Amino acid sequence: MPVFLMRCALLFGDAAFALGLASSAAAGICRIFSGIRTQSGTERTREIGVRMAIGALEREVLLQFLIEAVVLSALGGVVGIVVAFAACYGVTSLMGMPFLFDPWVNLMAFLFSAAIGVVFGYAPARRAARLNPIGALRHE
Repeated sequence: MPVFLMRCALLFGDAAFALGLASSAAAGICRIFSGIRTQSGTERTREIGVRMAIGALEREVLLQFLIEAVVLSALGGVVGIVVAFAACYGVTSLMGMPFLFDPWVNLMAFLFSAAIGVVFGYAPARRAARLNPIGALRHE
């Protein structure tokens, strides 16, 4: 086997390991954020009850939870773009290839991340907004 092919195999093996490690880390981070979002509505039942008891409208509570979901998802999107940028720059510099940054692809990734926050944050936000204030205040 030529030396060039052996070097490519080693490099791609390392790149595949790094990609697998990065995807595992991303999955772990996503699991943490989804746990935060799930606990956010159930652990803050009393706060929601107080807000609704003093006159907060259903749409205000819904908007609060949706904004929190979008901000968390967008933050995750920004972190993902930064990590992907660093990993791609590192891999291309190791391979001796030019690195091309496409802003449209990164913008689409960011918007997709924010859209995930809206789609998957709507149901918990709706559930929180429809809580009975008296029942929420009794919740421990």
